[in-house]
Amino acid sequence: MSDGFNLDLRNAEEEIDVPDEFDGRVVLGVLDGTTPDDDWLAEIHDGNVLFLAVDGDLNELAAGFAGDVKDADGTLMHFREFLVVAPPGVAVDADRL
Repeated sequence: MSDGFNLDLRNAEEEIDVPDEFDGRVVLGVLDGTTPDDDWLAEIHDGNVLFLAVDGDLNELAAGFAGDVKDADGTLMHFREFLVVAPPGVAVDADRL
């Protein structure tokens, strides 16, 4: 029997299976009002997925870019204390939640 779970993240990037059609990247950040809304929109426009830790009121903090993302057929999904924002054409699968 094992003593616990041993996770080695040093080589994790090499092991991630990213579909060939995904040309963007996953951007980790904190949604706390210090990053301008235009910066988040630029990341989405560039085809990147945002994974943002929410530090404050989500509705207030995302108000400046959420409508633009939705209007462009992007996806916004609140998951625990995080906001996942995906550009158009990148599906967020929530079937296992």
